Amino acid sequence: MFGRRTRARVAVAVGALVLAATVTACSSDGGGDETAGAGGEGAFPISIEHVHGSTTITEKPERIVTLGVTDADVVLALGVVPVGNTGYKFYETGLGPWTDEYVGDAALTRIDSDSEPNLEQIAGLAPDLIIGVSAGYDEAVYEKLSAIAPTISRPEGFAAYTVDREIATDTIAAAMGESDRGAELNRQTADRLAAAAASHPEFDGKTGVAVLPYDNRYGAYLAGDARGAFLTVLGFDIPMEVASQDTGDSFFVDVSQENVSMLDGDLILVLGNDETVDITAGNPLFGSLDAARNDAIIATTLDQRGAITYNSVLSVPYAIDSLVPRLADAIG
Repeated sequence: MFGRRTRARVAVAVGALVLAATVTACSSDGGGDETAGAGGEGAFPISIEHVHGSTTITEKPERIVTLGVTDADVVLALGVVPVGNTGYKFYETGLGPWTDEYVGDAALTRIDSDSEPNLEQIAGLAPDLIIGVSAGYDEAVYEKLSAIAPTISRPEGFAAYTVDREIATDTIAAAMGESDRGAELNRQTADRLAAAAASHPEFDGKTGVAVLPYDNRYGAYLAGDARGAFLTVLGFDIPMEVASQDTGDSFFVDVSQENVSMLDGDLILVLGNDETVDITAGNPLFGSLDAARNDAIIATTLDQRGAITYNSVLSVPYAIDSLVPRLADAIG
């Protein structure tokens, strides 16, 4: 349910190498291979290698089912409304408000599960491509999906739900014959984040952590997770007591109610559905922290939580516009 700055940057670099090795476009005359998009947009057939094998897409897909919880955002950004999609549970359609202008009045079909999807429902949508880059289905489900339509899964070397935003965008864009546009979306998103960080030099070197309360405990997200990375990319450092617990086996650190002092620093971002929630009401120990005394414990709205959780080329700009000003107020 939950995912230090250097580790996150290394992951991006490794992911880029993985992608370069796994996405190829086959020329129509069979005269060799080229990197997807290099010979001009839309060169088909395209072969995508992934954790479950290799998938060839013979022509530009028009009816796309997105089984990854964040995959639909990329497809929408590239101009196609999926005929079926999954998504995180906190949105009825699986899509956040940052997709509204891209969906318009198009009909949507929600697929309830990304790991055990309704195969009959998917077949009924007559897709010509199934995308599961941010999904958790296994090999057996992949084989069944492939019998319905060409299916691409996450790149080799990534665990389920851990594919970096840039790699996910590049992979999906390549499968759609839109590699150049995918690269541009990544550039635009990176530029927006860099501009936000440059506009707020007060963030640099401050400590901050994103926290999700659950089952009378707290999940503190590390820099390898999208929610932790949103803060570190802006210039924050994960508090040392949290970062020191990073074994590389998880993307969050489990913190008990009596150990909330581990979370203390310049900023605590509480992930929830209501910005008026006071976490100290549930655990008075938070009131003793420096962050509380400095009025720097921020509770998110549902959409702010959603935006940094989806961590897509559409949701990140929304998070920058909506959440960064609140972080600046707290630090200022």
